[in-house]
Amino acid sequence: MEQNRKSTAIITGASSGVGLYATKALTKRGWHVIMACRDLQKAKKAAAELGIPEDSYTAMLIDTASLESVRQFVNDFRATGRPLDALVCNAAIYMPLLKEPLRSPEGYELTVATNHLGHFLLCNLLLNDLKHSGSPDPRLVILGTVTHNPKELGGKIPPRPDLGDLKGFADGFKAPISMIDGKKFEPVKAYKDSKVCNVLTMRELHRRYHESTGITFTSLYPGCVATTALFRNHYPLFQKLFPLFQRYITGGFVSEELSGERVAAVVADPEYRQSGAYWSWGNRQKKDRKSFVQQVSPEASDEEKGKRMWEFSEKLVGLA
Repeated sequence: MEQNRKSTAIITGASSGVGLYATKALTKRGWHVIMACRDLQKAKKAAAELGIPEDSYTAMLIDTASLESVRQFVNDFRATGRPLDALVCNAAIYMPLLKEPLRSPEGYELTVATNHLGHFLLCNLLLNDLKHSGSPDPRLVILGTVTHNPKELGGKIPPRPDLGDLKGFADGFKAPISMIDGKKFEPVKAYKDSKVCNVLTMRELHRRYHESTGITFTSLYPGCVATTALFRNHYPLFQKLFPLFQRYITGGFVSEELSGERVAAVVADPEYRQSGAYWSWGNRQKKDRKSFVQQVSPEASDEEKGKRMWEFSEKLVGLA
């Protein structure tokens, strides 16, 4: 690897929230960040407002709901000639008020397409870029959420995630199918199911590729970023009360800035070089709380389910 070259990270969903503040934190560490998002002007405006230097980031177009957009993004990134030291899969949508499912350009339910399938394709397409970057410590990080795990408070609230026997994936996941388990559409469960798939993807990447590539595959839950745009599709009253609930009742509230710093640490710091780990923070709102490896949900640690999810996802994104 060239001496003194800047390390490069791709962060999806970097125009706001956790992704934006992770961009800020990494650029302060001397990294160059590819801000991969749907709205380039929004990304550039947000970066300017945070004082992120123009020469430390590149805004590039991606819509993870669209498999064609993901493939085009990979081509566009490679055209920059930059080596890839880290990939952060952060972009997500959450649309709890939907009555009927929305569809991706390929015809898949939009939440799972955006949060899981697009990132699944992106990870697979960029594996070789990470492997051959010349970095001594390439990393791939997928954002998790407490709601994937019914053993934690956020995951106990119904509807609970459950991929079932993946019948919806097995049957092609197109209309009238809208849920991974093949059952009736439930928008909150669709989000939670997609996040289970994110953790299963990280664990399968680790199982399949860590030894042969040297890439560190991890997930993290940085805490409840209750002010993020993830909740923009919820009731206005929920958007007002939820941060207060997390701050004063559960103690889980974390600022966007702190969450971004935690993502940057998992991307860059030596102590997070533990592939297959899912990182969390004790009493998550405190800046000085130590991180630890959190146990994932029984479903997200089911190796057989992980293998089947992987094989179905390969078919759905056109890799099989």
